[in-house]
Amino acid sequence: MTPAISALDHAIILPVLLPALTAAFLVLALRHHLRRERIVSLAATGLLLALAIVLFALASDGTVRAYRLGDWPAPYGITLVLDRLSATMLLLTAVLAGCVLIYAAGGVDGRGRHFHPLFQFQLMGINGAFLTGDVFNLFVFFEVMLIASYGLMLHGGGPGRLKAGFQYVAINLLASAVFLVGVGLIYAVTGTLNMADLAVKVPQVAPADAALLKTGALLLFLVFATKAALVPLHWWLPATYAGTSAPAAALFMIMTKVGAYAIIRVYGLVFGAGAGPLALAAAPFVMPAALATLVVGTIGLVGSRKLRDLSAFAVIASMGTLLIAVGLFDVEGLSAGLYYLVHSTLAGAALFLIAGIVQEQRGAASDRLIPAPAMGGETLLGGLFFLAAIALVGLPPLSGFIGKVMILQAVRTCAIWPWIWAAILGASLLMTFGFARAGSVLFWASGPVSERKPLPALPGLAAVVLLLAAIVGWALAAGPATQALSLAARQALDRNSYIEAVLLPGAPAASEK
Repeated sequence: MTPAISALDHAIILPVLLPALTAAFLVLALRHHLRRERIVSLAATGLLLALAIVLFALASDGTVRAYRLGDWPAPYGITLVLDRLSATMLLLTAVLAGCVLIYAAGGVDGRGRHFHPLFQFQLMGINGAFLTGDVFNLFVFFEVMLIASYGLMLHGGGPGRLKAGFQYVAINLLASAVFLVGVGLIYAVTGTLNMADLAVKVPQVAPADAALLKTGALLLFLVFATKAALVPLHWWLPATYAGTSAPAAALFMIMTKVGAYAIIRVYGLVFGAGAGPLALAAAPFVMPAALATLVVGTIGLVGSRKLRDLSAFAVIASMGTLLIAVGLFDVEGLSAGLYYLVHSTLAGAALFLIAGIVQEQRGAASDRLIPAPAMGGETLLGGLFFLAAIALVGLPPLSGFIGKVMILQAVRTCAIWPWIWAAILGASLLMTFGFARAGSVLFWASGPVSERKPLPALPGLAAVVLLLAAIVGWALAAGPATQALSLAARQALDRNSYIEAVLLPGAPAASEK
């Protein structure tokens, strides 16, 4: 008999429902009242942060909780699954969203229409992707997330943004088509798309069908690699992230992590070590692509002529570093990767927001790396840029250094570990030069002040300070954080506990071990 579901267990669906209902309310009731839109959107995001904290605490007991919509049993109904990994990603998303909204409230949200509804729909898609227990619903939430991101990317208009937006839409439409083909092949062979059910059926697939199933699995990997900006599928990211507004680019930092999360979830659970002939189907491709991504991102960063371009290539380099750890597909590598994932998301978002402030303050010079008259608040901005730079490069004492050390330790079991060490350390050195060049031009080679410059808007500065404070806090909490993430990594690679929670009749959303 299925145990009764408590009110707290229903909270698992709220990270999807709350932003969806907020977006609908904003569109229907407040679309002509920007100030009220801001208040409601900020309040809803604050509530989402509180909810994410509650769910993180709920997941910390180690129980995998499956929430079945309509009480339909898996694999026939829609299932949301909360574990340590998904709870961590929900909390990171809520923290990032709150900081980005504070920045946008400084005036960026008023430069176009429907910023806040699009923002909330984006959160709905992102949270749904982290919680879904079904590959097809992962596709659905990808589409919700991407449709909202199209609007956010184009928010404010301009020919450059329109051109970058066209490229972004085109590549994602193609990726969506490939996603559907991959899903169709997997369903044709297994008869299911529920991740737990797939984890049971994939090892039992007949040898004659294994090649077709592997084709579907690798097609999905192509899609996830595109979302994660793995080389050679990265080319859309620099123009997109550099071409959109600062708050949109900062929020997009979590979107590349959705790609990394999908790789962890699908190829750690469904096509993981226990998948029989299809075990670790994507593993041979992740590590080489990750190393190439790190190299390409670093070269692009060093050669950038605009701060926004530099920020975009820093994202690519950080994804390469992250996926080097994920590509090990073991507990030590995944825990190191998760620590670095949180750090790189916060640091990359802070850098994009700083680039937005610099662009506003420098007038005609914009964010180009050329000498220009001094900015208002130049000393403060320079200090914030310095902190963001050393965080992204991975210099001590911030969390980027800790994350890279953890990754270097984790890869020692890999046969090509000397090459990985050389790539990570060499890239860090080159990135140091790139950031030093940008900082010296922007903040130290500025000309004399011809007139009094206004200080940057307080909401923008507050958002950057909050993100950098979170990075410092992440470094100070490295001990308990790494322990918690090690448990999250172990649970993410544990097929049995996931299968039991989702498929067994006596393990509904409220089940406790």
